Amino acid sequence: MDGDRIFSIIESVLFAAGEPMKIKDIASIVEMNEKEVLEILNMMDKNYKESSRGIMLLNLNGAYCLSTKSENSKYVQRLLKIDSKRSLSQAALETLAIIVYKGPVTRLEIDDIRGVRSERAVETLLEKNIIKEAGRKDSPGRPILFTITDEFFKIFNLNSLENMPNLDLININYNDE
Repeated sequence: MDGDRIFSIIESVLFAAGEPMKIKDIASIVEMNEKEVLEILNMMDKNYKESSRGIMLLNLNGAYCLSTKSENSKYVQRLLKIDSKRSLSQAALETLAIIVYKGPVTRLEIDDIRGVRSERAVETLLEKNIIKEAGRKDSPGRPILFTITDEFFKIFNLNSLENMPNLDLININYNDE
């Protein structure tokens, strides 16, 4: 199979999947080895970046998916009738930051760090599929642990948590309040 044809097939598979796919799963579907698939994915990524196409290839912790280029998002939002002004509350952003940097964590651990209840913020993040349940903590009551989802990486256009700012470099001390 020539390169253009396999490019087209992998592009179709990623489009139809609608969810991030691991290289091994793509390789299984297209009946190629993982190294060859990775080469094609790298070629696709380069092609999308160098062209004026409206999509891009995202690598979300080793899983790949197609996404709209961020500069085109307002037009897609119009199509989907998404209110772009509908953003996360301060409480939800604080809660998300705790889950990103300290996760997986329980709601009570989040409450302890924030100093207020976080039940509604956690519910909002779950509804938006930005966080998910990640099992239960091995402690009395077996509270639910929360962690981020692939949707978090899509929304914030990140490949991994390694792209997040290092907390040690941020000079914030909440104990001085």
